[in-house]
Amino acid sequence: MQIRNKVFVVTGGGNGIGRQVALELARRGGRVAIVDLNADGLEQTRSLAATPTAFSTHVVNVTDKASVDALPEQVIEAHGQIDGLINVAGIIHRFVPISELSLDEVTRIFDINFWGTVSTTLAFLPHLRKRAEASIVNISSLSALVAFAGQGFYGATKGAVKQFSEALYEELLDTGVSVTTVFPGNISTNISGNSGVAMIDAGGRKVRATTPEETARQIVDAVIAGSFRAIIGSDAKTLDRLTRLAPAQAARIIAAQMKSVLKYP
Repeated sequence: MQIRNKVFVVTGGGNGIGRQVALELARRGGRVAIVDLNADGLEQTRSLAATPTAFSTHVVNVTDKASVDALPEQVIEAHGQIDGLINVAGIIHRFVPISELSLDEVTRIFDINFWGTVSTTLAFLPHLRKRAEASIVNISSLSALVAFAGQGFYGATKGAVKQFSEALYEELLDTGVSVTTVFPGNISTNISGNSGVAMIDAGGRKVRATTPEETARQIVDAVIAGSFRAIIGSDAKTLDRLTRLAPAQAARIIAAQMKSVLKYP
């Protein structure tokens, strides 16, 4: 699928990966409807673009189904068509054992990461199916492929996104809609701050990270190729291979690293 003159909806477009994906789409000639809770963040994204007129901004909470259901018509009004949806909006939770998270915290992360992805996908799918070619991209996580102690429910939400997205891929194989699931590793964004949680102290260890700009380039390349999966970052690729070859060993290695950071009892 080519990007030029196509219209893409990007959730989480006010910062981080979502911002860079929106800017990358515009650089390649696309038009973008950026969606976020933060109006200032949306305007900052648009101000960074070489062609600000390629953007429309939409202040929407992806957990508000009525607002999400109204979004496709707003995008059509702004751009005349919809060719792609890239679901980036997501949060993490506190870096604590599963038993220490409250029900409210668990509900919030599922509402945003999983149900937000489902709601936006279902809202836009009828419009995308009308196009000769269209694209849906759902951002999962390395945490959907490899479990991480201290982020158990985050991984569960991203695992749910993986299963939903890959089942959707199967259901849409005979249509013009491609479905790509993205599994980023550690990306140098401020997801902790945007999620309202404190970042853990890595104890002076250097943690490999991929820039959001490089992440965005790979995501847009996956849209063009109609890829089934995109695993982003050397850390993600290494751990994905390790967990396939020796899953128990991989789990023990990660458990040891997370225990030293989280100081479990």
